[in-house]
Amino acid sequence: MSAPIKYVYEFAEGSRDMAGLLGGKGAGLAEMTRLGLPVPPGFTVTTEACKVYLATGEEPDELGVEAAHALAALERAMGRTLGAPDDPLLVSVRSGARFSMPGMMETILDIGLNDRSVTGLAKASGQERFAWDSYRRLIQMFGRTVMGVDGDLFEQAIAAHKARRAVATDHELDTAELVDLTDEFKDIVRKETGEDFPQDPTDQLARAIRSVFDSWNVERARVYRHREHIPDDLGTAVNVQAMVFGNLGGDSGTGVAFTRDPATGERGIYGDYLPDAQGEDVVSGVRDALPLSELKTLDPRAYVELGDHLRTLENHYRDLCDVEFTVERGKLWILQTRVGKRTAEAAFHIAHDLREEGTITADEALTRVDGAALTRLMFPRFDTTPADVPLAHGVPASPGAAVGAVVFDSAEAVRRAAAGEHVVLVRRETTPDDLPGMIAAEAVLTSRGGKTSHAAVVARGMGKVCVCGAEALTVDPAARRFTTESGVVVHEGDTVSVDGTAGTVHLGALPLTASEVGRALETATSTDPVTDAVLGALAHADSVRRLEVRANADTPEDAARARALGAQGIGLCRTEHMFLGERRALVEAMILARDDTARETALAALLPLQREDFTGILTAMDGLPVTIRLLDPPLHEFLPDRTDLAVRLASEANPDPHDRELLRAVERMHEQNPMLGLRGVRLGLAVPGLMAMQVRAVAEAVVHRLGAGGRPHAEIMIPLVGTVAELHLARAEAERVLAEVAAETGTTLDCPIGTMIELPRAALTAGRIAEAADFFSFGTNDLTQTTWGLSRDDAEASFFPLYLEKGVFEVSPFDSIDQEGVGRLVELAVEAGRSVNPGLETGVCGEHGGDPDSIHFFHRVGLDYVSCSPFRIPAARLEAGRAAVADRAGSSDTR
Repeated sequence: MSAPIKYVYEFAEGSRDMAGLLGGKGAGLAEMTRLGLPVPPGFTVTTEACKVYLATGEEPDELGVEAAHALAALERAMGRTLGAPDDPLLVSVRSGARFSMPGMMETILDIGLNDRSVTGLAKASGQERFAWDSYRRLIQMFGRTVMGVDGDLFEQAIAAHKARRAVATDHELDTAELVDLTDEFKDIVRKETGEDFPQDPTDQLARAIRSVFDSWNVERARVYRHREHIPDDLGTAVNVQAMVFGNLGGDSGTGVAFTRDPATGERGIYGDYLPDAQGEDVVSGVRDALPLSELKTLDPRAYVELGDHLRTLENHYRDLCDVEFTVERGKLWILQTRVGKRTAEAAFHIAHDLREEGTITADEALTRVDGAALTRLMFPRFDTTPADVPLAHGVPASPGAAVGAVVFDSAEAVRRAAAGEHVVLVRRETTPDDLPGMIAAEAVLTSRGGKTSHAAVVARGMGKVCVCGAEALTVDPAARRFTTESGVVVHEGDTVSVDGTAGTVHLGALPLTASEVGRALETATSTDPVTDAVLGALAHADSVRRLEVRANADTPEDAARARALGAQGIGLCRTEHMFLGERRALVEAMILARDDTARETALAALLPLQREDFTGILTAMDGLPVTIRLLDPPLHEFLPDRTDLAVRLASEANPDPHDRELLRAVERMHEQNPMLGLRGVRLGLAVPGLMAMQVRAVAEAVVHRLGAGGRPHAEIMIPLVGTVAELHLARAEAERVLAEVAAETGTTLDCPIGTMIELPRAALTAGRIAEAADFFSFGTNDLTQTTWGLSRDDAEASFFPLYLEKGVFEVSPFDSIDQEGVGRLVELAVEAGRSVNPGLETGVCGEHGGDPDSIHFFHRVGLDYVSCSPFRIPAARLEAGRAAVADRAGSSDTR
């Protein structure tokens, strides 16, 4: 008989290894308690309890009893009773999912206050204003999160009181104002809900726990999980913790500290501190915090103690730690720790430093960075000069360069972005409700807050450019504008440039320059610590990865750049790109040819041009494999648009006979579904001489390179094969031409011939096809289309947004491979192909070859290489190394 499920754990009962059950926050509190840090006691309601609640609408029967026992233990530890009328124990109720979701779910502070205990708190603390400020905060938080009252109603009441007293901040309201405000808040609750604010402390606690459970499924939390690929079925834990107060006067305060700078990765203690405040004041950005270094002057003992605890935590977690703390009348309390979110720059810098310090291994350092972060570092930066005077300076919260039209609310950001416009979301401070707009925007700019504000933390996590605390800006959302200290007015729709590295905002669009990391990756030289860290990570990834990384490249220039970025060959050279531009006329001549002689003449004109193309690419990739795909798209794609031709013919008095001939050809070649029509291998078999011309061009380019002392390694790929019979026919034609060129030139040619697996039938009959193939290259773009039975262009513009919103897709199957469906076909084809041909080389040349999650999958199923666009090669190299490390560790999760 299995043991009963336990739904509540006191902090002392847990550990960091229990994050799945206790959530990240609960596991951190438990671990700090085990380390002996000054953590206010409390208990955690597990994610399992949340799952039961979300599935049934009711808490587990055992939860009430277990919570009551844990509360009693907490009361004994604190020597106070929850909500007692004389010296009340107050508690906070906070969410805590396994993976950090900053600000997405609910927090309720000061649980236990009511009309009686507020006077007891005033007497015990000796601070009447503090007690009433805490009570109004509870009603405001509880009313909004638990009872569903519109939060703006409370904010309007506060604004009216501040206006009446002619003060700028809540902090300046006196006790009498707070007492009146508390009564108004209770009236708002009564009017909006039809019930009084609950006076029973245990009822407050129970309802607060349920509201945190409910917040798992609020819209902003779902949106955040979708973006961060966090599963919807994990649920959240709930942490109930004894309140400690940073708003008890000048000897108290609250703050957030990082063991290293989360924006740059520099060593040292960084963060914000706000005297005489509660934690929400710092995170929300409604009051501008002080640099954490100011605590050294305000309370030297607390500062030294905090530094000791930060070092303890970083040494224990062996990573950047994000720590929330409160000083209550000189006593330091540690309220939370987690592995901190960081920018791409900081991620590489920190991983490199920890490796150099011997704190983590090279393999561990590789798991601390990823391809997405590396890609962000390759984005261009602003090319600024001293003449580029910024509109304002702020806190450089998340680096990068972004240009966009100013918008002042989330809905407008989403609307404009959906229409294809780049936008910059400007707010006084952001709240969790701004998440959709933050996702849609290129950058976030706020006039309040610092590196630990909501805007900064969320933007860093998403890799968005962010500048916070630009105090020189007066943001007026109602008027849809902001004004600078110098009187410049920027209206909604005006273009601004946000420099998240320098912490500046500029009017208009600044010019961009290549990133230092991007330059260094091509030259393998470094000029700064971040670039050193990137090159070091890539060097280790290259030393451990099994997968080769090749490039999709169609020109010598692209091939040369890909090689400079670390490509180990070309996995896909598309020959159709070579038939465009000035050469289109020759292709048209081939298509319009009325007899064999005319067609052979057109093909003969194309041959030297193709040969020159292949020679240049083989030169750039000398010594490395170059997989050349024979012509794939249907021929009508090389002809003018039917409608354009018809209009031109109808509008001209003397139509060009050539246009009339082209129109007849277009109409003759029209297909209802060209993607499934006369293309690929079918085209090569149906158009005499076309395949032979391309194979001859490859062969003659190889001969030319061999004669020049080169080491060409050309591979010929037959596209869209669905049956081994097609491949046998195509291979026979290719081998015939190769033999002819070899005989004509007296050269031995070794050009492997393989096929592109991009049809489900090809994957399912891969064992037969492998009999005639030297290699398989998976064209996962078309394989995805044909497996799902959809057209990418049409689907992404129509129902894909709905499918993503409804959860049919967690991510587009064109962005990351559908492992259960398309991926299973890849896996089956690899197994079947190698069972017949053990030496069969396998790779992927669709855009999935550059996607991090897909690369891990391709590693697991045993492909030999991935191929992607040149810009994505460094990230693919890094992810291939991470996949090998994860495989060695027996895990597929390197988050």
